[in-house]
Amino acid sequence: MELWEDLIGNQVLATAVTGWLVAQVLKTLLDLALNKNFNPERLVGSGGMPSSHSSTVCALTTAASYRYGVSSFEFTICFVLSMIVMYDAMGVRRETGKQAKLLNSILLENPLKLNGEILQEKLKEYVGHTPLQVIAGAILGILLAVFMSQYYY
Repeated sequence: MELWEDLIGNQVLATAVTGWLVAQVLKTLLDLALNKNFNPERLVGSGGMPSSHSSTVCALTTAASYRYGVSSFEFTICFVLSMIVMYDAMGVRRETGKQAKLLNSILLENPLKLNGEILQEKLKEYVGHTPLQVIAGAILGILLAVFMSQYYY
């Protein structure tokens, strides 16, 4: 029982989880508004607006700055992690999504047989983020952390 109380009372963890949760819900609602249909995969899937990866790590970093200060090793670790995650989201993961989109269009025109089976499952196209999606996620995470810090201190 003490473990759960410690987890729930952990301001830094709660802020990071809230950053992820709010971004995923917003992403799902934006997808619903744009495509006029509910896609449950958006609730847990990567890619899209805003970046839940950016929101999570920026909420984590901001919460760590409030809790431990910007000169702490906790903040330093969170900050470096945030830079890596956001760079990766705009780089490698974004390129992977572009390649998946291209391969899906090619496979739609020319179905591919692998070991006698026709490849029918589409590759996942929403895996990375545009710079705007990453910035939006970062701002969301920072604002959530600032808001939540008012209730923990």
